[in-house]
Amino acid sequence: MKTLTCWSVVAVAGYFVFGAAACENPAIVSIPEGKGATLEQMLAAQAQVKTYQGKMNEYLACIDAESDSQGEKAPNEYKALMVNRHNAAVAEMEGVAAAFNTQIKAYKAANPTPAK
Repeated sequence: MKTLTCWSVVAVAGYFVFGAAACENPAIVSIPEGKGATLEQMLAAQAQVKTYQGKMNEYLACIDAESDSQGEKAPNEYKALMVNRHNAAVAEMEGVAAAFNTQIKAYKAANPTPAK
């Protein structure tokens, strides 16, 4: 009976997870090394980071909508999975932003603005 119950939980969780698979995590962006990058490369990276952040916000909205659509009927495992996916996406976004900011600082250090 335990095996049947276990498989039932897996099947139900699988049904809910399959629905969440429609939410696709966007590809992470490549950030140039600020110390050796050109202004054009840094501006291109800035545009890529902004696009990535927008796509990640869409991804988060998708995860949240999917989770909300299941409501209280969703198994606890599913709810935990969705919370983990949300938190991992936020952590990734913060990591990309921090990496970009670090490279901007490196670019500015390597390319000081001339005094007027």
